[in-house]
Amino acid sequence: MAAAHIFASFRMSTTPKTWFITGVSTGFGASLAELLLERGDTVAATFRQQPQADDFTRKAGGQGRGFVCDVTNEAQVKQAIADAIGAFGHLDVVVNNAGYGSLGSIEEIDAAEVQRQFDVNVFGPLHVLRAVLPHLRERRSGHIINITSIGGLKTFPGVGVYNASKFALEAIGESLAQQVGPLGIKVTNIEPSGFRTDWAGRSASFVDTHIDDYKATVGENLKGIQSYSGRQPGDPRRAAEIMYDLVRQENPPLHLPLGKAAVKGAREKFTALVTELEGVAETGNSADFPA
Repeated sequence: MAAAHIFASFRMSTTPKTWFITGVSTGFGASLAELLLERGDTVAATFRQQPQADDFTRKAGGQGRGFVCDVTNEAQVKQAIADAIGAFGHLDVVVNNAGYGSLGSIEEIDAAEVQRQFDVNVFGPLHVLRAVLPHLRERRSGHIINITSIGGLKTFPGVGVYNASKFALEAIGESLAQQVGPLGIKVTNIEPSGFRTDWAGRSASFVDTHIDDYKATVGENLKGIQSYSGRQPGDPRRAAEIMYDLVRQENPPLHLPLGKAAVKGAREKFTALVTELEGVAETGNSADFPA
């Protein structure tokens, strides 16, 4: 089924929108920006290198502009947001897309790499949110999309540090939705499974498994992830089409797993959680002072 028909039962706006997207050099960001320009929307896209930003601006014509912005640099983030608003007058959609996967056993990934993972996947989106929320609050409108992961809902061996960063972004999005919903601002956490991007390839950081105790769990899972790179079932173009339609819904979802594995994984996670809860509910309830 074409993505354009997925939300056919919802009322949607056809008005062109202005987007601010982080991490547009590859993956979801590149596919989304390309589709938006084709569909007539306006795109402010961030890159870490000036030649990449200039190339995007040239190809987009007056419909888009590239900005240099490393999301770990708060000053650059603030400047990019301000420049995008100055160039286009306003922003309708903000996509926290920039990120990468730090993969390896929790014991073997060092503190510096853990810090880097959170700098990019958690503190980077927070820099973006702090910079853009005054603008969205003033306009009493807007849609924030956080690209998290099925790994932000469900854990896997060898993915613990990445899981932690995406669980954190999930929580930020859920809390933010309650905070800004009354102001007319929408929030959606998008949770992809395996898509044909560079996530499991050059965009990932792998720490080899040297501890024998983890080779059957962490080691085997990391081998599977690496062998899967380039053959994932998820289509970034279809994901972009879904996001294009998503922001035109009157009542978009807070959570949107993308890909069959993501839907299956989310269902399994929360079914198991409810089952476990029922088994410990009486014990949990007994911890309160007696009524």
